Amino acid sequence: MTETATSELDDAFHVFDTTLRDGAQREGINLTVADKLAIARHLDDFGVGFIEGGWPGANPRDTEFFARARAEIDFRHAQLVAFGATRRAGATAAEDPQVRALLESGAPVVTLVAKAHDRHVELALRTTLDENLEMVRDTVSHLRAQGRRVFVDCEHFFDGYRANPEYAKAVVRTAAEAGADVVILCDTNGGMLPAQVHAVVSTVLADTGARLGIHAQDDTGCAVANTLAAVDAGATHVQCTANGYGERVGNANLFPVVAALELKYGKKVLPEGRLRETTRISHAIAEVVNLTPSTHQPYVGLSAFAHKAGLHASAIKVDPDLYQHIDPEQVGNTMRMLVSDMAGRASIELKGKELGVDLGDDRELVGRVVERVKERELKGYTYEAADASFELLLRSEVQGGRPLRYFEVESWRAIVEDRPDGTHANEATVKLWAKGERIVATAEGNGPVNALDRALRVALEKIYPQLANLELVDYKVRILEGKHGTSSTTRVLISTSDGTGEWATVGVADNVIAASWQALEDACTYGLLRAGVEPAE
Repeated sequence: MTETATSELDDAFHVFDTTLRDGAQREGINLTVADKLAIARHLDDFGVGFIEGGWPGANPRDTEFFARARAEIDFRHAQLVAFGATRRAGATAAEDPQVRALLESGAPVVTLVAKAHDRHVELALRTTLDENLEMVRDTVSHLRAQGRRVFVDCEHFFDGYRANPEYAKAVVRTAAEAGADVVILCDTNGGMLPAQVHAVVSTVLADTGARLGIHAQDDTGCAVANTLAAVDAGATHVQCTANGYGERVGNANLFPVVAALELKYGKKVLPEGRLRETTRISHAIAEVVNLTPSTHQPYVGLSAFAHKAGLHASAIKVDPDLYQHIDPEQVGNTMRMLVSDMAGRASIELKGKELGVDLGDDRELVGRVVERVKERELKGYTYEAADASFELLLRSEVQGGRPLRYFEVESWRAIVEDRPDGTHANEATVKLWAKGERIVATAEGNGPVNALDRALRVALEKIYPQLANLELVDYKVRILEGKHGTSSTTRVLISTSDGTGEWATVGVADNVIAASWQALEDACTYGLLRAGVEPAE
C-alpha cells in the first residue's frame, strides 16, 4: 500500500468521504471489514481525496480495517484518514491511549472531533471551557509533531455558535493555531438552512482566517444545499457520504455535491474522467451495503433522466437539453423515455429509437401505438416499468398487429393442494404448440406462479434451449381496485434475467395467477427475441 496517494489534483479543494464511519451509522447498514475494504476501493477509484476509515482503537473492526487497508489497498487517489477524539480532560495527548491508537493506525491523516458548543463541554465532557481549548491544542500539536496531517471536526458548531459565538470561534482559532490544516464546521443536528450556513461560515472565515470545511447532516433535507452554501461562503473542504448514508436521515450526499462542484461550479475536484463513473460507483456501493439504489436520486438514479410526459418528449425530440439540466452521460447515466397513458407521438418515436425499433415516418403506425398504450393502461397495464412488454407491443404493431409468436398456448392450469399434515403442494400443467409439436409439461414449485414458470420453461426448453438460462428475479403484485376485494383487478410485474441482463414484463387480469401467466408468457417471448431467435410465424 502507498500511504500517501498521488493525485493530479492540488490541495486547494478537498472532497472528503466519511461513508465508512458516519455513513455506517445509518440504520440497516452493518459493514464487515471486507465490506469496508470494498467500499474504500470504490471511493478511491472514484477519485475522492480523503477516505475516513473509522475510529481505530474504538472497536476491533475498525482497528482491523486499518491494518488490512495498509497491506491490501494501493490507494491511487485518496489518502486514508483515521478518526478519533481530542485527549481526555486532565491528561496529556502523549499519554492518551486513544490518541496512540490513531498513530498506530498508520493513517497519514487524522480527523479529531472537538466540542465547539459550550454546553456540550460542560455537560458531556464535564470540564471547563479553557480545558477544552487546551485539549484541542495539545492533541493537534502532538499529532502534528508525529508527522500526521490533522483536520478538526467542530462538533455541534452551528448550535454552539448560536449559543456562544465567541467560544465557538475560539475553538476554531485554537485548532488552526495548533497546526490543524482544516477546521470543519459541523451541523451535527442537521437543523441549519442554506442562508444560515452561508452567514455563519462567512463570519467565521473573516474572524478567524482559518481554512474551513463543512459537514452537514440532512435532517432538514438541506445537507447538499448547506454544503454548497458553505462553499459559496469560502469553505474549501466538503465532507460527504456515498448516497447520503448516515445517522437518522443521513448526510450530505457525495454524488450530487461532487457533480454540482464539477458541472455547476467548474471546480476540478476529481481526477480526469472520473465523473463519468458517478452512477456506477453509486450503485456499486449500494450493492455492498445491501440497499436498493434510490431510483430518484439526483444524477445517478434510474429515473434521474427519465421522461414521461408527452410535452417533455416533444421538446426532447427537438433538443434533449430543453428538459435536462446536464447531459446524463457526464455522470455515467442515460436518458430514458417512459411510455404511459401520458405518451404522445414523440414519446413513442423516441422510445422506439431507444429500443432499436425503426418506426420511420409512419404517423399512422405511431398513432396506433399511442392509442393501444392508452387503451391498455386504462385497463391497468403499466409500460413505464415494463419495457419488454412494451417492445413486444410495439413490434406487434409494426408487423400489422400480429404478435410475435414462438409458441401457441393451448391451456394451462395451476393446482394448490392443502394436505392434512399442514403442508402444501403446488403443481402446474402447461399444454402448448411450438414449431408444429404439441407439448405437455408438468412441474412443481414453491407456489402456483413458480410452478407455472417452471412448467412453461420445461415445455419450451425442448424446442428453445436458449431459455435454460432464464431466471425470475423479481415479482411484484398490485391490487388496482381494492373496493372489489378478492375480485379486484390485479397487476403483476415480473423481472427476468438471462445472466447478462434483466427485463420487465406486465400482466393484468381479475386474478393474480392469470395476470402472472401473461407476464410469464411475455418474459419467455422477450427472452427468445433477445437471444436472436426467429419467431415461428
